[in-house]
Amino acid sequence: MSQFAATRMDANAADCIVIEDSPFGIQGAVAAGMTAIGYTGGGHTYAENAARLTAAGADFVCADWQEVSRQLSGLGVRA
Repeated sequence: MSQFAATRMDANAADCIVIEDSPFGIQGAVAAGMTAIGYTGGGHTYAENAARLTAAGADFVCADWQEVSRQLSGLGVRA
């Protein structure tokens, strides 16, 4: 799905950043060659989710939107 979205937006996958709370979403982003940020701040997440997102290949795992913002800033993205 990540590759599909990038293609539809005429974007280079390597320039895309995906923020995802699912290991399958992280795997898709990684397979597409995108930067993958795992997000565990949703009310529906569970204690083991951070480890599963990391195992799926997330470049970063963030527990809240402030942490996401810091990671995006570190990547040179204004958030």
